[in-house]
Amino acid sequence: MTKMTTAELRGYQQICGQDGAIMAIACDQRGGMRTLLAADPAEQAKITNDMLGDTKSDITRYLASQASCVLLDPLCAVPRVVDEGVLNRDTALLIGLDASGFDVSPAGYRLSRLAPGIGARRVRELGGTGGKIMVYLRADRPEANEHNVAILRQCIADFAQEDLLLVVEFLTYQLQGESLEDYTAKIPWLVEEGTRISLECGAKVLKLPYSGTPEACARISSMAGEVPWAVLSAGVNHATFLGQVEIAMRNGASGVIAGRSLWKDCISLDRDIQRERLKTIAVSRLRELQAVIGNYRQKAA
Repeated sequence: MTKMTTAELRGYQQICGQDGAIMAIACDQRGGMRTLLAADPAEQAKITNDMLGDTKSDITRYLASQASCVLLDPLCAVPRVVDEGVLNRDTALLIGLDASGFDVSPAGYRLSRLAPGIGARRVRELGGTGGKIMVYLRADRPEANEHNVAILRQCIADFAQEDLLLVVEFLTYQLQGESLEDYTAKIPWLVEEGTRISLECGAKVLKLPYSGTPEACARISSMAGEVPWAVLSAGVNHATFLGQVEIAMRNGASGVIAGRSLWKDCISLDRDIQRERLKTIAVSRLRELQAVIGNYRQKAA
C-alpha cells in the first residue's frame, strides 16, 4: 500500500474529527442537486450555478460547520464559500475534480470527466485541504475501465507531485441490458475489486460505496491495510445509512463522507425553509451519525 506523506497525513488529520474519524459533508453534486430542488426538467434548467451556490453555501454554513470537513465543487461553491467567509475556519475543505455527469462509450460504458482547469495546484490556490476524484468502475469489464483508470492515475500523480491529499472515490453502475437482480448480486464483489483497482493505482484515502455485507467490508479493510476508507451515502434514507455505517465501522471503516442522506429533503429554493431544515433536521441526523461513528472509535481505542 502507498503511505501518506507528512503533508498528506496533516491534510487527512484535518478532514477527521477529534475522534480521528473522517466526518465530511458531501455537497459537490450539481445535476443530482438540481433534480432534488425541482421535479420538472424545465424548472431544473432554470436553476443557475449561482442558485446551486446558494444551496451549497447554506449546507456549508448550517450543516458542515458542525462536521470536520466539507466536500464542494469548484464550479458553484468554491472560492465563494471561502471569499464570503461562509466556511468555518475549523472545517476542512475537499474540492471535487470530477465534472458533473459522464460520457457513454459505444459499448455503453460510463466515461468519467474532469472539471476543466482543476488540478492539484488549483485546489491549493482555492484554499483546499485536498481534492477528491470520482470515477466509474466495473471490475468485471476491464475494457470499461481503461479511460477512467487513466484519469485516476493522472490525478494521483498530479497530487503526489504537489504533495497534497487526494481522496479517491469510485462508483459502480448497472450495465445496459443487465438486470437489476444480476447487478445487485454483484455489488459486493464489484466494490471489493474496485477498491483493489484504486489501491493498485496508488490511492491513499478511499471513499467507497457500501459494499453490501459485513464480510465484504471486512475484506476491504484487510485489503486496504493502512489506507483509510470512508463510506458514502449514495442517497439512501438516513435510517438505512446509519445501519450501513454501523456495519462498516464495525468492520474497519475510518468514517463517512455523507451528503444526500443528510440533506436531500432539507434543501429548497426557498432559502428560509432550507436554512431551518438544515439547522434542525439535517444537523439532528448528523449528530446521530457522529454518535454511531464515535461509539466504534471508542471501542477501537
